Amino acid sequence: MNGWFWIGAGVVLAIGEAFVPGITLIWIGAAAALVGLISLAWPEIGWAWQVALFAVLAAAAVATGLWLRNHPREPMTSDVNRGTARFVGQLASLDTAIVNGRGEIRFGDTLWPVAGPDLPAGTSVRITGTDGTTLQVSPVS
Repeated sequence: MNGWFWIGAGVVLAIGEAFVPGITLIWIGAAAALVGLISLAWPEIGWAWQVALFAVLAAAAVATGLWLRNHPREPMTSDVNRGTARFVGQLASLDTAIVNGRGEIRFGDTLWPVAGPDLPAGTSVRITGTDGTTLQVSPVS
């Protein structure tokens, strides 16, 4: 069998994955494509060896896919969807003084509005809560 046959079979199986629920066709398609690449690199491999290689690679690929499905990676902790709640409990210094209950604090390259008791710039504060994008602060004793 020609290497292009195996690559074509791999592509058809990969496309079939979109129409058949599950995860096995993509792995079997990957095994077929790998056999195709191997047979293109070494054209002297006979069809019987190609079929045997495909059987071994397909079984290994499906087993790997099933293992990956049953052992998902730990989710990455991300503060992206936590909004301003990610700052609660942190310490910082006031960037601008809190006057009439309003001031600003800097985290990274962003100035955040803060609410709290009137305090001079540079005072160490703890973020105690949030109200939308406004951080509520209290002085650190």
